[in-house]
Amino acid sequence: MDEKTPERDDLLIVDDLMLLLLDDDGASIQAAGSLYYTLGGAVLTELALLGRLEVDDTGVLNGPRVTPSEDAPLPDPLLQAAYDIVAAKTQRVQPLLVAIGADLWRVVLDRLVARGLIQRAESRILGVFRSTRWPATDEQHEAQLRARIRRVLEDGETPDPRTAATIGLLYASGAMPSLRPALPWTSTTVTRAQDLARGNWGSEAVATAVTRTAANVAASVAIATR
Repeated sequence: MDEKTPERDDLLIVDDLMLLLLDDDGASIQAAGSLYYTLGGAVLTELALLGRLEVDDTGVLNGPRVTPSEDAPLPDPLLQAAYDIVAAKTQRVQPLLVAIGADLWRVVLDRLVARGLIQRAESRILGVFRSTRWPATDEQHEAQLRARIRRVLEDGETPDPRTAATIGLLYASGAMPSLRPALPWTSTTVTRAQDLARGNWGSEAVATAVTRTAANVAASVAIATR
């Protein structure tokens, strides 16, 4: 793979997470039981990074309170749909994770198919039971993503906010030890991933109110998935 190849700019954090959670053969999704929390959290984090929502510091049951910021149209329909849920009424993070993340995995898989990153492969087991896999058709983007994650976890590279959010949410999902292909899983990388899941993104990454909000949202997902 050429590390200089431009990365896809039409993908969201939620798309990247789904690529990582999908097994290499596309047969199963890791951490499926808490997928709605993870994917919903990815969308809320993305909205926070875009400056489209704010959270308070109450930190009570069900997480901080989320309120919308600005009202301009969003370029991605998935983000717009999530923002509309946020704007409809003030809620706390955990109920929003469910409201946004319920059945979101189907939408995200369809997005990845449409973008040519995976394909839908349907078959029948014993000629009766339907089975669907989503094997990769273009592994380049995921390989770049994994390389970036490795540099952060193994080499201590300071992550950009998007990478910090991706790692934190991935760790919060509980899927990191069982990913296929595997990511590094040592005491050093576990500690680093835990820090990112708690919203400790480093002084540069949280230098603005926007990234502090995003870190707060991502950390709330880690609490929700316990």
